[in-house]
Amino acid sequence: MKRRILLLAGGQSGEHEVSLMSARSVLAALPRDQFDVTPVVISPQGRWLPPTETARALETGRAQGGGDLVLHRAASAEGYDAVFPLLHGPMGEDGTIQGLLTLAGIPFVGSGVLGSAVSMDKVMTKQVLASVSIPQVAWRLAVRREWQEHPAEVEARAHDLGFPLFVKPANLGSSVGISKVTRAEELQAALDLAFGLDRRVILEAMTAHKPREVEVGILGNDAPVASPVGELHFSAEFYDYVTKYTEGRATMHIPAPLPAEVAERVRSLALSAFRALDCAGLARVDFFYVEETGELFLNEVNTIPGFTTTSMYPKLFEAAGLTYSELVTRLVELALERR
Repeated sequence: MKRRILLLAGGQSGEHEVSLMSARSVLAALPRDQFDVTPVVISPQGRWLPPTETARALETGRAQGGGDLVLHRAASAEGYDAVFPLLHGPMGEDGTIQGLLTLAGIPFVGSGVLGSAVSMDKVMTKQVLASVSIPQVAWRLAVRREWQEHPAEVEARAHDLGFPLFVKPANLGSSVGISKVTRAEELQAALDLAFGLDRRVILEAMTAHKPREVEVGILGNDAPVASPVGELHFSAEFYDYVTKYTEGRATMHIPAPLPAEVAERVRSLALSAFRALDCAGLARVDFFYVEETGELFLNEVNTIPGFTTTSMYPKLFEAAGLTYSELVTRLVELALERR
């Protein structure tokens, strides 16, 4: 008997279009002899679109029109064996949809409420990982009220870290709202941008030498496995939104040309982070590798990484011998197994 799968895409974050790209790839890859798949797109306004508008959104890459503010009847949990959420960023990757599906009593692909919420929040991620001694660059937290009422205190934290540094919203993905600040005069604009998107902002030091950016995929529940390590090459100042999603701006190297002991340490640290954050199903864990000193710093953990056929996560497991179709099938199996 075929498994009935509800595929959720779109959502209310700045990664709406990326989610639709991921959904088109997964929809095409789930074997039709094993799964009966129903896609439902959530608009940027939070409306769950009916079938005709869902199909149009997947085709055009942008949701428009009406729909229900809560679960559309076609998207209710009743009758589905599992949900495959591909909602990148806030209101999808942060535990919100996971809580709804948990209340509905239906299995879903990926981490639960705790793992999703903690991994999405950069502050909580850093605090949890520090408790298990996973290395990270120096950082400071600032909140919007502090910036409004005591800006000099926030600026002092930046000066303590030194320039250049990064300013990042605590709860966004795909490098949305991130600025590289090379001198003090650029700090105000970077903070205004970040605080316009989130009430909590991370100030993050840069490494003494330009780091290499390496990534590893994790697959599994209580006995997860790590993929080969991949590396990103790009010419931009940092791996920003345009670089990530513009064809030709970045290239992937899988496996990364790293010493064997460094690659193994990346994999080991990624598995430790996955367990510490109570993740499940899948995650992509990103690191900075400073070749001159041999240092590794964990950058972030993505519990719903980009999932097009050319995205890093599926490419990492393709290098491990899993085709894209086999990977998405395995993720559904892991969701059912976890229940």
